[in-house]
Amino acid sequence: MISIPHKTKQFLVLLVKLSIVGGAFYFIYNQLANNDQLDWEKFIVLFRKNQSVGGILFILSFSVLNRYFEILKWQNLVRFLHPISVGESTKQVLAALTAGLFTPNGVGEYAGKALYFDKKSTKKIIFLNLICNGIQMILSIVFGIFGLLYFNAIFAIIKPKTVLLLFGGLLLVVLIVFFSKKINIKGYSIEKLLHKINEIPKAIHQKNILLGTCRYLVFSHQYYFLFLAFDVDLHYLTMMAAIASVYFLASSLPTFQFLDFAVKGSVAVFFFGILGVNEWIVVFISTLMWFLNVVLPVAIGSYFVLKFKSPHPSDSELAKQPPEGGINDQN
Repeated sequence: MISIPHKTKQFLVLLVKLSIVGGAFYFIYNQLANNDQLDWEKFIVLFRKNQSVGGILFILSFSVLNRYFEILKWQNLVRFLHPISVGESTKQVLAALTAGLFTPNGVGEYAGKALYFDKKSTKKIIFLNLICNGIQMILSIVFGIFGLLYFNAIFAIIKPKTVLLLFGGLLLVVLIVFFSKKINIKGYSIEKLLHKINEIPKAIHQKNILLGTCRYLVFSHQYYFLFLAFDVDLHYLTMMAAIASVYFLASSLPTFQFLDFAVKGSVAVFFFGILGVNEWIVVFISTLMWFLNVVLPVAIGSYFVLKFKSPHPSDSELAKQPPEGGINDQN
């Protein structure tokens, strides 16, 4: 094996850190500066008309709560291996978010969190992160299905026969998964996955679901209050049904984190267009949601990326450690 000098390793780590942070901010700037659908003049006029320090703090509080519930979710799941503080969980969640910004479906987030733990725990950390993100996906599906059904009942976008076909197809998929759970593919099976999930105590799962639900309610209502701030006054249940539908359909599409607002914006334009909301308002609110819940946390996460120190001892540190059976082991 080729030995890399310690100083060279330090330089490479610094280069990777700067690349992650630089790449994250480049993509953020590029999306905000080169989006032709964003009419900044209209936004400034509306902002001056409705500007309120209390209103801004109110909207920002939702962003803080959104990430706080995610931080608590991660802290709750990781205690299955060993307990960590809220501060440590904050560092891991925000740094991983930054690392996953320009990777497909936030894959970099999994590697980002794993780097904070011993190499032996990598698979377990990736699995726990899958559980952490998985519950949010399941909640988006559950709320989204109810939202779509309610929205469709009012506006009849999809015919009843098509709805029945879709539910029939969903039921078929569930049955196929259930009867094929013992089938092994390269040593992996659904049955083994369920067994792994069941190894985690029920109390952790229950708290994970509760925190995930709180997080979903926070960011969906932040979306709702932003529409109110832009003078869009529609029936509460209709608005929430449209928002739930947007999150359900948008989260089902493979995308990059830095394109998240564009995907959600495109889906939102369709649903809120039916409600008669101006397209530029929908695009702007989707962009603001992305800015408040991704860009701001990434800005903080960049600091943690730059301050990151591997928990794995380097070769030089290992060399300084006394050999086994030394002075400290005399007893």
